[in-house]
Amino acid sequence: MPTQPAPTKDRSAVRTLLRLWPYVRPVRARLFTAAFVAVLASCLGLVIPLVLKWMVDGPVTDRDPAGVWLGALYLLLLGLAEALLFGARRWLVARPLSHVEAEMRADLYRRLQRLPVAFHDRWASGQLLSRGTTDLMLLRMFLAFPLTFLLVNSVTILVGVLIMLAQDWTLGLVILGPAVPVMVTCVVFEKRYADVARLAQDQVGDLTTVVEESVLGIRIIKGFGRHRSQARAFRELSRTLRGTELRKARLLAAIWGVIVTLPEVAIGAALVLGTVQVADGELSAGTLVAFLSTALALRWPVDSIGFLLAMSQEAATATERYFEVMDEAAEEPGAAGAPRSVPEGGETARGLRFDNVSFRYPDAPSGSAPVLDRVVLHVRPGESMALVGATGSGKTTLTALVPRLHEVTSGRITLNGEDITAMPREALRARVAVAFEEPTLFSASVGENVLMGAGDDAGTEELERALAVAQADFAHALPQGTETQVGEQGLSLSGGQRQRLALARAVVGRPEFLVLDDPLSALDVHTEAAVEAALRRVLADTTALIVAHRPSTVLLADRVALLSGGRIAAVGTHQELLRTNAEYAHLMSGLTSGEQAGHQEDER
Repeated sequence: MPTQPAPTKDRSAVRTLLRLWPYVRPVRARLFTAAFVAVLASCLGLVIPLVLKWMVDGPVTDRDPAGVWLGALYLLLLGLAEALLFGARRWLVARPLSHVEAEMRADLYRRLQRLPVAFHDRWASGQLLSRGTTDLMLLRMFLAFPLTFLLVNSVTILVGVLIMLAQDWTLGLVILGPAVPVMVTCVVFEKRYADVARLAQDQVGDLTTVVEESVLGIRIIKGFGRHRSQARAFRELSRTLRGTELRKARLLAAIWGVIVTLPEVAIGAALVLGTVQVADGELSAGTLVAFLSTALALRWPVDSIGFLLAMSQEAATATERYFEVMDEAAEEPGAAGAPRSVPEGGETARGLRFDNVSFRYPDAPSGSAPVLDRVVLHVRPGESMALVGATGSGKTTLTALVPRLHEVTSGRITLNGEDITAMPREALRARVAVAFEEPTLFSASVGENVLMGAGDDAGTEELERALAVAQADFAHALPQGTETQVGEQGLSLSGGQRQRLALARAVVGRPEFLVLDDPLSALDVHTEAAVEAALRRVLADTTALIVAHRPSTVLLADRVALLSGGRIAAVGTHQELLRTNAEYAHLMSGLTSGEQAGHQEDER
């Protein structure tokens, strides 16, 4: 499921993570303070071996109980101070990092709203969902722990090594022996783990997509008895993800084996050598105790390198995935560019015009034929134009160009003589209302869904009018009337009910231009007739382009345009095209003679 770009081989984890700086900058003071507090706490821990040296070489050797108790008090105070400082660090980072995560999630949501339809056509929703949830959680964890402790542990190791070298440089060199092989292992591990971490996160996105599609399509799955095949597909993806996670675990186990074993061997060698030196009188017992205590205090900073690097790589891949979406070119809120030449005023310039409009999808193979090829069409002011054509002829694509859900490849579209690319999108979409064949409803009330098509000041009066036009009076019979929550995708309603609410949403704002994509396909004959009668009154004051598959919908329009081979093949009234165009007559062949006569009688 290639729904996102492949990771680049030359990616730098540091350079990638630095892209988080704009989000971190507002809270940098607390994060820097938290890092300083953590470094201070860690260095306090290194003072404990020095207190032990003083106790062994002093009160213990001199058999001074009071000195031993005093040393124990020092150790207790140091331990308490270290615990309090680490607690303060956690308090310092909790609130700002939750703010960073919330800001990043809000920015991602805003970007998704502004990205063009072509982007959403390419990307699986599960991939986007995982970027807004799992990936951001990984980033928050990285900023809270690995980012700080990579610094803290580095400082701790450096200070600890200096302390050990000051105690006895020969033992210090023994401890430093594993440094080179450990660093080489970390470099190799980082490169391999980065690829596996990216793969695992992409697979989580694929798995999320399958779960989401299974939930939304549960009626299809149950209706066709496909739950077993869906379960098998889910198990396969889960098994694949499990294998990737096990590869991550094996890599982590390998680096931990090296990082833990080599320092332990070095500590053992230092213990043997130090014991010999103490026996020969070359080293005091307290110095050996302090040296070994310092070495043991450094075990955690050294042992943690493996999983800190692993979490950093996962954070880097999460950052990369996040900015793959953020870097996509969004729809500009204003005009697309300088306005093209516009005809002078007059009737020919008004209404909705397509002037030599061609369109090719951005990801279409080079050399392929355009979906729309030099379309020329004029819908006069106040006129209703039906758009008819065979399946796949480009009707829906043509209607999507009007509100700029897609951008024309060449040519132009004008509303009352004004090029739509010269209009701010917000202003354009305030003038053009749309209703699609597949109605989409949101997890909100009936009223909220309908009033999405109107301004913020719209109220009950506009809602009632729109419901009446769409023959959606069933809304008043719902348990809470128009306050009833329709549920996700509106699946608690029938297809016809959803379509009528979508139509109500399109007409509630009294749009200047109306684009309807087969808006009555899910209605029964009697409801369709009632909707058509009400819709005729709305269309009398609106310039409308209506995609039609049914003859009854065609008869709503003043004229009909036949779209064939990506071009407008004929324009005329329904009766004219029936007589003069064989392709149109074939498309309309479902209309019986009785229906024709009935509609003609209605027109008289």
